[in-house]
Amino acid sequence: MPGRQAGPASDAQVAAWVRDLGIPGLVDLHVHFLPERVLAKVWDFFDRAGEHYGMHWPIHYRTGEPERVELLRSLGVRRFAPLVYPHKPDMAAWLNEWAREFAAGVPEAVPTATFYPEPDADAYVRQAVEAGVRCFKAHVQVGDYDPRSPLLRPVWGQLADAGIPVIIHCGHGPLPGTYTGLDVFEEVLREHPRLVAVLAHAGMPEFDHALRLAERWPGVHLDTTMVGVEFTTAFCPMPSDWTDRLAALPGRIALGTDFPNIPYAYAEQLRAIAGWAESDDRLGADFLRAVLHDTPARLLGQ
Repeated sequence: MPGRQAGPASDAQVAAWVRDLGIPGLVDLHVHFLPERVLAKVWDFFDRAGEHYGMHWPIHYRTGEPERVELLRSLGVRRFAPLVYPHKPDMAAWLNEWAREFAAGVPEAVPTATFYPEPDADAYVRQAVEAGVRCFKAHVQVGDYDPRSPLLRPVWGQLADAGIPVIIHCGHGPLPGTYTGLDVFEEVLREHPRLVAVLAHAGMPEFDHALRLAERWPGVHLDTTMVGVEFTTAFCPMPSDWTDRLAALPGRIALGTDFPNIPYAYAEQLRAIAGWAESDDRLGADFLRAVLHDTPARLLGQ
């Protein structure tokens, strides 16, 4: 099916392209909805990306919250994980409350939560688990914390026991942080080998290490967020054996996009994924269906 694997040329073509694949819709593991004042600060940070990263980062979907929800629906996104994350103590619990209220009002959104290394983390994570949260977000770079902190040991243990996935940004991209690096997070995996961990951005730029973690630990998955698109390949090229390694990891790659905080159209991420499928006979349509729907749906309990 060469036409379908080439991917949608624009956002306007996404929904029809998804239907042609024979799946009920997209399931996006890595989407951000935040309280307005928090999101405004995030967008302000990206507005000054030239200072932080030495590159421009224009927010492609800079609209109001209702418009962003409707846009996801128009793209054929059937379920999505609205991820929140704290950058300081005493922030995670109220973000979790906000995320639960948001998901209660948006049928396509699954309830999510987050955490920070602080004394009450174990308690509010337990409360979130008991409330039916489908996944957690951990952002080591923004939070500037050590994932090996003793304060997080019971949190990782809870998540491992419950089988609830955590989407974790622990790689060095776009810039190294104090505690980033997959070697650091691997120590968490050694202590909690049953943890279901989704490496955000496929561990960018440590793609090889991320793939090795997925090969070694059965709960490790990679999400596609910003992977293989022109914006990031300009400074973080893909490994030459990328699709070969993907073929050896069926069911371990899941759609993620970083919507709305991306400097390009949603369709571009889908074209990148479709390009991988098209370039290797072992991938093809089955790979596309797994990445775009089946694997993220399974992770979110859908």
